[in-house]
Amino acid sequence: MNQRRILTVDDEKLIHWSLASALSKAGYVVETAASGAEARVKFRSFRPDAVLLDIRLPDASGLDLLREFRNGEEDLTVIMITADAHAETAVQALRLGAEDFIGKPFNMETVKHTLHQVFENKRLKKQVDSLRRGLRKKCDCDQLIGNSRKMIELVKMLHGCAQNDCRTVLILGESGTGKELVARAIHNYSARSDEPFLDINCSAIPENLLENELFGHEKGAYTDASDRQKGIFELAEGGTVFLDEIGDMPLAMQAKILRVIETKRFRRLGGTEELQANVRIIAATNQDLQAMVRDGRFRGDLFFRLNVMGLPLPPLRERKEDIPKIVSYFISRLNEEYGRSVEGISPEALNDLMRYDWPGNVRELRNAVERAMMLETGRLLTPAFLPCEIRQNEGMVEEAEGRELQEAGKPQPCKVVLPLNGISIEDVEKEFIRQALERYDGNQTKAARCLRMTRDTLRYRMKKFGLGEPV
Repeated sequence: MNQRRILTVDDEKLIHWSLASALSKAGYVVETAASGAEARVKFRSFRPDAVLLDIRLPDASGLDLLREFRNGEEDLTVIMITADAHAETAVQALRLGAEDFIGKPFNMETVKHTLHQVFENKRLKKQVDSLRRGLRKKCDCDQLIGNSRKMIELVKMLHGCAQNDCRTVLILGESGTGKELVARAIHNYSARSDEPFLDINCSAIPENLLENELFGHEKGAYTDASDRQKGIFELAEGGTVFLDEIGDMPLAMQAKILRVIETKRFRRLGGTEELQANVRIIAATNQDLQAMVRDGRFRGDLFFRLNVMGLPLPPLRERKEDIPKIVSYFISRLNEEYGRSVEGISPEALNDLMRYDWPGNVRELRNAVERAMMLETGRLLTPAFLPCEIRQNEGMVEEAEGRELQEAGKPQPCKVVLPLNGISIEDVEKEFIRQALERYDGNQTKAARCLRMTRDTLRYRMKKFGLGEPV
């Protein structure tokens, strides 16, 4: 995804021509300089990924330029080229940060092979660092489990974003629904997977530090800026920047993010140079951005640019059919993590989990299962060690429904009597659904709970029996 930039510094025109020609054909972007002064100018404007640097120049020492170029540029590759390949000079160059040392006359294939190896090693190092970050967040995988219709639709959209290299994606969902996991999945399934995935929580960093974290700063940009520092947009070159909780981003910073999206360029704090931003931007929030736009708390132009590809994540209460599979996965994972041998969950405990509405979504479910596993001594998880708000949910629902019936002056339900001439089961089902909707004034969530079915099942049967338009 990222085309490498090479600066060659040599006072011999033939070397200039041969290096530029061969490296351009190999797919690199090449700039040349014939002196130390020209090299300094080109280095600042071109921002190369690698420098092929002659050790002897008419107006400068290659070793001095090596010191300057490497100062604050840890990712820069410098390969020294000289006709005097003395061991002492080579050792000094390597100590100053040169990657390699090539003597003249050189073989062009050797130069290309050296560059390829250096860049490949750096790519592998980034990949290892990314894997380490991923392992630290391994538990995030928990939240994409499920075969419900909504999860299948989400996974299809996720793959579409990844395969088509959508440059801006907006993930919307309640806390605990797995927004970061979806962002990482888009990155991992895309052609950018070998490049960095860097995330930042916009609500966790003070406004005066957020710009520095995103764009970096130049030396002397402020009192404590003793060295140049790269920001997330620069470090994630070719990869993905994940802006979590973007709804909490200050308006002034929103304008700068909008500029990055539109121009694909940015500046470090205290800098004047425009740097390229070859990244995918994924933003996420649990807030209603459209309402925030109407209230003037979020920029409308930024919202529309981010929402080119919007991914709404369903809350757990709308996909409860996934709960058994998620719980089974948690038990397996936690057995491995804590050295336990729990075999599963009892029907009573699972019923409690299915009745609860999970305001904290999958994150809350994992915490509940983990708590029960820490306390349970038997083979199966039982209701005894579930959090009290979950364990008591069934009684609370029944008590509330009883109060509603009494307040409405209606008798408690009794057994259904089969008519002498028989009746269609579908007619019975239709009538009970009609009564439940009437009892709760059309509230589908309460009607579904009363009939012991999911809201999606209720909506399907309402459509089947023509009982109003499901909304």
